[in-house]
Amino acid sequence: MVNDRNGWFRSGTPWIWLNAAAVSTSLIMVTGLLALIAVKGLGHFWPASVWEFQYRGSDGTVQQLLGEVQDSEEVSAARMRDAGEALPEDAPEVVERYLLKTGNRDLSGLDFRWIVEPAISERRRPRDAVVLERMEWGNFYGFLERLLEDGKVVAEGEGAWPELQSRLKRVRELRRRIRHLEKTEIGGVNYRLERLRLERRRLELEGEDTPAALAKIENRRKQLQAQFAGLQKELEAQYRDIRRDSMIMSVMGGRQLSLPLQQVVRAYRPNDMNLLQKTGFYFSKLWEFVSEEPREANTEGGIFPAIFGTVMMVLLMSVLVTPFGVVAAVYLREYARQGPLTRLIRIAVNNLAGVPSIVYGVFGLGFFVYFLGGNIDRLFFPESLPAPTFGTPGLMWASLTLALLTVPVVIVATEEGLARIPRSIREGSLALGATKAETLWRTVLPMASPAMMTGLILAIARAAGEVAPLMLVGVVKLAPTLPVDGNPPFIHLDRKFMHLGFHIYDVGFQSPNVEAARPLVYATALLLVLVIVILNLAAIAIRNRLRERYRALEQ
Repeated sequence: MVNDRNGWFRSGTPWIWLNAAAVSTSLIMVTGLLALIAVKGLGHFWPASVWEFQYRGSDGTVQQLLGEVQDSEEVSAARMRDAGEALPEDAPEVVERYLLKTGNRDLSGLDFRWIVEPAISERRRPRDAVVLERMEWGNFYGFLERLLEDGKVVAEGEGAWPELQSRLKRVRELRRRIRHLEKTEIGGVNYRLERLRLERRRLELEGEDTPAALAKIENRRKQLQAQFAGLQKELEAQYRDIRRDSMIMSVMGGRQLSLPLQQVVRAYRPNDMNLLQKTGFYFSKLWEFVSEEPREANTEGGIFPAIFGTVMMVLLMSVLVTPFGVVAAVYLREYARQGPLTRLIRIAVNNLAGVPSIVYGVFGLGFFVYFLGGNIDRLFFPESLPAPTFGTPGLMWASLTLALLTVPVVIVATEEGLARIPRSIREGSLALGATKAETLWRTVLPMASPAMMTGLILAIARAAGEVAPLMLVGVVKLAPTLPVDGNPPFIHLDRKFMHLGFHIYDVGFQSPNVEAARPLVYATALLLVLVIVILNLAAIAIRNRLRERYRALEQ
């Protein structure tokens, strides 16, 4: 019996089961984590019911509250009484309290408040309760009374609701026109005016500011200023048009307020929506989240600039890191003499993979931004000085810093791939008359390409989630313009950009309204995971295709 047990241990079966259990546990934990993030994040976009409560406050007065129940928990009744809550004498020892999102921050100063179950005397779900998503000050909860056009009543009562939806559609269209005018057309004119100013300054520095050259620049400037004046008049007309409509809303307590429609993003009555309407609303909110710009200190709106910045930075990093990593690996494996110095270099490369990422950020700031970027400005952009062009954090320096951070991974993976290629293949190529360089370029490197892709996959997985070094070399809280636009040279590598990882940090830890921002932290984290998965799957598909292509040669 003892021998059977010893033989069972020596066979390695227990360790196989132990590894299987560890892998299964890891998969369950990862799946559970992703499920938690998905539920917490994606549930935020579903239209929650709006409740009206009759609530006895700590001073004994009855208050009317309107809002969405965001969370609940059980607390001690004694603790609530110590906090000043007016609980009935027959209240249980443990009571439930709710986190109520009341909105109307411009009126009360708070978005949320806690209410205790025993202090609630009455509750109902009014069908006509309206939720307004605004450009500023968060949500507004109340009841629609009247619609005004230039101060005159155009609809009231129940008939005001369909009219409100029609006018909000018009306001959204006007807002899109204004945005196009400001960012695309007027922004393009301002960009060209600035280029003219820099061109004039360059001519002055080079001593070529002849009257003819200056007159040419002045003529172009006058044309652009005339175009700017025309666009400005059109913009003023659009602003007058969008300020035309307003609404009268009543809040709890009977107070009535006038709200301009230009500040309203959408209006909806969740208690009056059926399942199909709620589903359509849910997907429209999801689309807004992935396609629009953020607002309200990144706690509302979308995160498209952060998605765009993350993907563009990773792609640019991949283009930069692959040649450097492959060349270094080829030299170490194919050309360098294998001795103590080469072994020392390999040890150094392996150690670089363990250096904290913030150290790379400090190096990138000092070397890439201040030294390299500063010298580029002095050599190629003297007309812009003292304002920096490349001597400031931006997309290029962030991508280079992450390429430096991940190049050890690519070197190690490529070296492993080169080492696995049989020596007979190299010798056969040389025997057929090919040079060493031709053998390397036409035979060895194509067969090692799956290993290169493996290194690139690992580099993408690490770089996409890095935040600490990016805070020093290019990432900002809010980037007003994307690194790609319609102005030459169309790709602006000197611009700062937004990043999903930094967006999570900013919304989760720097937001002035933590409770409102918490669901967006989960949603952004889920989106970051999806972006990394999509980038990795694309690289894995390319690697598998290359592996199948060269498998026959390896055999």
